Amino acid sequence: MQLIRDLARLPDELRRGAVSIGNFDGVHRGHARIVGRLLARAKNVGGPAVAFTLDPHPAKLLRPDAVPPGLCSIERKARLLADLGVDALVAYPTDRALLELEAEEFFESVVRGQLAARAVVEGPDFFFGHNRGGNVELLDRLCRRDGIVLEVVEALEVDGEPISSSRIRELIRRGEVGRARAMLTEPYRIRGRVVRGAGRGAALGFPTANLAGIETLVPGVGIYAGRAWVPAREAPYPAAISVGSNPTFDENELKVEPYLIGYQGSLYEQAVEVDFLARLRDIVRFATVEELVAEMGQDVEAARRIVEQYAEGDGV
Repeated sequence: MQLIRDLARLPDELRRGAVSIGNFDGVHRGHARIVGRLLARAKNVGGPAVAFTLDPHPAKLLRPDAVPPGLCSIERKARLLADLGVDALVAYPTDRALLELEAEEFFESVVRGQLAARAVVEGPDFFFGHNRGGNVELLDRLCRRDGIVLEVVEALEVDGEPISSSRIRELIRRGEVGRARAMLTEPYRIRGRVVRGAGRGAALGFPTANLAGIETLVPGVGIYAGRAWVPAREAPYPAAISVGSNPTFDENELKVEPYLIGYQGSLYEQAVEVDFLARLRDIVRFATVEELVAEMGQDVEAARRIVEQYAEGDGV
């Protein structure tokens, strides 16, 4: 997989293939369906399979106060698309000049010109150009005119509704990470830097990693089962993850604190990635510290069991 940020430096071997343009936030199963058809079209035209996205999201320029938090970084997006078989992700630096291009201008400059696409694969709700002025009907006319193959892939539905990044985002906000995971191609993941906290977890026998600098959406308040990935280790650690405050000790600050089951050592200032597999319970105030510790022990065992089941492919 190649991550390209400058179309002026696009290698020639990445032109004249099949292209799909979109946000691909979270890389969910609906995106995977589109990618499957993208790979087939790329094979048909004898070229690469290329995904094209704008980075950052256009809303950061147009509506900076109303930008929804992302579901993944551009680097994770590239990794997930690579796992699906995409040859390259073009992450075009979003600027006003690009956003002001009318739909036909965007098609001529990017799709025909710089990418030299021979095939285009999109979902039914695809819009492009200034003020989202272009739709699949216009795209179809432009592709027909220029001899480019267009395939429109029907949305994938779960429970009678299309899978979408906004739908997944709402589930994660509510802490329903299990339902969100069923729509994603991989478990929902966040990344943060470990900073020093109050050290209360260590004093209770469960030293946690206090994560800061998280740039993607944080799941709703609660206790979760998941996995934690640390530098220089290929396999993850099972983790019990707290998202929220610590009411038992009258602490109101919202924190993200995974306890890495089986880990020994210091993680300060290191980057840790955390997968959310299932929500275990609400965060509550306990009458005594002893009750809290007992409940934490149960959380750890539940998290360990869920991670084992997930690794064995039994689901959770």
